Amino acid sequence: MTITFTRNGHFNIKEFVMLPINKKDKTLICIYIFIAAAALFFTWYQNILFMKTNVGGAADFIKGMYANHAAASIANDILFLGVAINIFMIIEAKRLGIKYVWLYILLSFIVAISVTVPVFFAIRQINICRSNIKK
Repeated sequence: MTITFTRNGHFNIKEFVMLPINKKDKTLICIYIFIAAAALFFTWYQNILFMKTNVGGAADFIKGMYANHAAASIANDILFLGVAINIFMIIEAKRLGIKYVWLYILLSFIVAISVTVPVFFAIRQINICRSNIKK
């Protein structure tokens, strides 16, 4: 399974560059992809360090999220933001015909929501640009 960035269903830099999308939208799409890549690195770097030092797995991870009031505040903030973002993604996916929205939601729990949301936003922007071209 690949994430659809272009018409053929694969990320192809040449095809992306050749899409009839204005420079502002291409820049925005690239920023979203950069954010997702940075989030993937920084979240999983910390996850790997956690896994190396803790053997309790997911239970210890959740316990760590609520280790003190500051950590709990951020954990709850991200949780409720995630719920709102997932609702938005479902609505936007239906509106724009973006496939596999369930996969973004699932991966937001497995990988990181800070990775999947910018990827979704990039795909959303590509779909918006395509629909504007068809008009």
